[in-house]
Amino acid sequence: MTTRPPSRGGSGRKGAGTGRGAPPGRPARPGKPSTFKRPERERTGPRTSALDAAQRAAQGRGDAAAKHAPWRPGQEASDRESAPRDAVETFEEAPRRAPRTRAERPAPARRPGAASRETAPAPEGPTRREQRAAASATLASGVQTLTVEEDESGMRIDRFLTTRFPQLPFTRVQSIVRKGELRVDGKRAKPNDRLEPGMSVRVPPLKLEAQGERPRSAAKDATDADFIRSLILYEDAEMMILNKPFGLAVQGGSGTVRHVDGLLEALTGKDGQKPRLVHRLDKDTAGCLIVAKTRLAAATLAKSFRSRSARKVYWALTAGVPRMAQGRISTYLAKEEPTDADARMRVAKHGDEGAAHALTYYAMVDNAAQKLSWLSLKPVTGRTHQLRAHAAHIGHPIVGDPKYFSIENWELPGGIQNRLHLLARRIVIPHPRTGQPVDVTAPLPPHMAQSWNLLGFDASRYDPIVEAPEA
Repeated sequence: MTTRPPSRGGSGRKGAGTGRGAPPGRPARPGKPSTFKRPERERTGPRTSALDAAQRAAQGRGDAAAKHAPWRPGQEASDRESAPRDAVETFEEAPRRAPRTRAERPAPARRPGAASRETAPAPEGPTRREQRAAASATLASGVQTLTVEEDESGMRIDRFLTTRFPQLPFTRVQSIVRKGELRVDGKRAKPNDRLEPGMSVRVPPLKLEAQGERPRSAAKDATDADFIRSLILYEDAEMMILNKPFGLAVQGGSGTVRHVDGLLEALTGKDGQKPRLVHRLDKDTAGCLIVAKTRLAAATLAKSFRSRSARKVYWALTAGVPRMAQGRISTYLAKEEPTDADARMRVAKHGDEGAAHALTYYAMVDNAAQKLSWLSLKPVTGRTHQLRAHAAHIGHPIVGDPKYFSIENWELPGGIQNRLHLLARRIVIPHPRTGQPVDVTAPLPPHMAQSWNLLGFDASRYDPIVEAPEA
């Protein structure tokens, strides 16, 4: 004969008219009487709550840990967040706290060798590196909902995830966004969607390989730091502008080991904050590259680029001489291979899939024997390969461009290196703190300086692009 085991909980009391056990002090729920009568039995042990467990954990860690009690009875969450650290009472004090004068208040007991409360330094919060590590561990455990902070305003969703979870490969970020596994405020997100403070980002569960703290070479860090500092054209507490050399990638990718983003690791501060890239340049494009030193500066500078408050001037050596010395190039551009991040851009029509408007002003500064032109370019928009595609579109591709130079039977003049002759010459951008314009100019890279000398171009000559419209 099989008997039914007794209930695991309940006090054994019966609710009126229900036949079911009701906790003390709680009215019984009306309904149909139950046919099963629980046997009377004593409790098997005390019922613990999360508060009890937290109290015991705090006692086990000592008095110092008790100061960081996550809550106390009767205190609202908003009060806990706004209360100063020293104002948060311990679990032991909360139930029996009564108004007492300072003279009546007993001195707190201290462990041998412990520092006094007056002299003990205020406990510091976790560093950003510790926060990222904790976030990565949480991500690996299951679904997580993240809240966008104030200093993350305007971030792209893919950049937001790679910042929060450095363990997560960028290709994986793109994959979960493309498949619709990532939700922002309950809706599917695109990789280039921008975030605003307070938005909730739902991240699906991911299995990440545990990453130990990889030891960094002090000598390599010193070498990388010295190299980055040798590139600085401008620097203050919030930002710096680098003179990126030809051939150095800005970010890592397939087969790319050495890049600016990786070199910036050597400048990570004691608080775990690493300088952040604000925009990008092609690997073979030299010149001005802005780096933010804080997350807030990065968000502010990124807004300047999106609002077109930043002014950029590029210099290029192109094949042939334009019929008009100054002009405006306005097209739609789209990738030839949408899935390839470094695909060639093509001139598209309005309404084509992936097509985005691109606008560039150009001015010819000088030319050499009607064979080569020194063009100054002002991009209003910031599309991928915009200047290279636009130069090729008007029939004057940039010398040394492996993707867009397509003039048949064209021979490279002697003495000119077959390298991309494109320089981010000048940038003017509002300072992230003061709002005052920061104006920086980059020198010609070695291969372009050689070509300028060979062709007799004067780099100090007046640049007519400054008179071009801003929109």
